[in-house]
Amino acid sequence: HQDASAVAGKLADIVNRTCARGGKIIVPAFAVGRTQQLVVLLHELTNQHKIPSIPVFVDSPLAVNATTVFRNHPELFDAETREYLLQGEDPFGFRNLKYVREASESKALNDLRGPFIIISASGMCEGGRILHHLKNNIEDPRNTVLVTGFMAEHTLGRKIVDKMLEVPIFGEPMRLRAEVAKLNELSCHADQNELTEWVKPMAANGLKKIFLVHGEATQSAALAKVLSGRFGIETVVPERGETVELS
Repeated sequence: HQDASAVAGKLADIVNRTCARGGKIIVPAFAVGRTQQLVVLLHELTNQHKIPSIPVFVDSPLAVNATTVFRNHPELFDAETREYLLQGEDPFGFRNLKYVREASESKALNDLRGPFIIISASGMCEGGRILHHLKNNIEDPRNTVLVTGFMAEHTLGRKIVDKMLEVPIFGEPMRLRAEVAKLNELSCHADQNELTEWVKPMAANGLKKIFLVHGEATQSAALAKVLSGRFGIETVVPERGETVELS
């Protein structure tokens, strides 16, 4: 994964070009962890004047509750976030940030003109308030759908990532005309290089076989090829339901 400054720079580019169009940025995000990560990043970028001071709405009751838990446990923050606290800043709150609880407040966002940012759940767009925001904004080319995490096969989020011409929302085909931007660097999953480095010390200590059991078939097959090629260790991607006897 890229370092924090590169990720912040990429996010700033996405926000700035959408703002230049007068568009809205719709962000499907997991309510716990990813939403708070995005809020802190947007806070930093706003403070540093790297993005315009536009409204940011966190529209997810679960995310609002989770953020309260984050606030109550500053001892678990990383050094950078603790530094914010020492400066008297709330890392999860800034002037243009609003947490939305009520359904009526969520619906009212549809009447606002951009530019602004909505962060909402569910992360893979399979339920929750994000569906309403996508339905109301996905056909406008001024807008951006910002994807910040993995989208499993067959989910609405994956269809958006794959830039299908039409995507089904509430059973209705919607034309995907908004820009689709990806910020994969926020993923909590290790990438291929990180996984290879993780295996390295075990390979040096006599590791005999590797089973890859989490991931999509194409990515798992590619990683298996890398691991077996680099370490000379048999690397297997088991079939669904396959039984393996260890001895």
